[in-house]
Amino acid sequence: MTLISVELIPRDRETLLRDAGDVSRLFPDAQMINIPDLLRFPLRSWEAAALIRPVFPRVVPHIRAIDIAPDAPLPGVNDPDLHEVLVVKGDPPSDLKHRTYPNTSESVIARYRREAPHLTVYAAFDPYRRAPYKEMESIARKKEAGAAGFFTQPIFDMRMLDLCMNWLHGENVFWGISPVIGPKSRSYWETTNHVIFPHDFDPTLDANIAFARQMMDTVAQAGGNTYLMPLRVNLERYLAPLRRA
Repeated sequence: MTLISVELIPRDRETLLRDAGDVSRLFPDAQMINIPDLLRFPLRSWEAAALIRPVFPRVVPHIRAIDIAPDAPLPGVNDPDLHEVLVVKGDPPSDLKHRTYPNTSESVIARYRREAPHLTVYAAFDPYRRAPYKEMESIARKKEAGAAGFFTQPIFDMRMLDLCMNWLHGENVFWGISPVIGPKSRSYWETTNHVIFPHDFDPTLDANIAFARQMMDTVAQAGGNTYLMPLRVNLERYLAPLRRA
């Protein structure tokens, strides 16, 4: 069975619980939630995972590798109900007082496999940030470190999806989908994540819903998984039309 996750931002406890309840009500196709760890909010991803587990038992918190001190315990390892984590390298903090460490994703994945072998560890895949061969070399290192699967950056082009599905053939992948509504949203993805949109990309809600449905169907037919990242969009207007009939 293919899986569908929804990514929720942990702005605060009340908002996160409300959003998780809305996803459960509006989009029962979702079997899991994944939660990024964002330094601008006080609620850490693994704390958020424990908070919403009564609503969604299966929650995957993102872990920023560069935040973990070599002698510090790994986030989430003492939570007996946590079963999965996603290790990302992490962007440098804007607050210079926030200490970081020269960890790689691979080194932290390997730590999880040594110190918390009961956890399934996912890693990140990004087809936009660098040459494909470099990204595939990184994928090989993450697999060697112990990654059991991958969450991709959102993909906005069916031709790019086809390429990436060939590159990651045989892997356990959650393919990312995110709505891009209006020029500001498009500019964010172009400048921050170096996304190249197809020339006929349509930044309207209806077009994004149609693309999400097409991508979800394509991935499901291939036996893969998807996750939805409903940034800056009303959950009901975006998720409800994506429910399976």
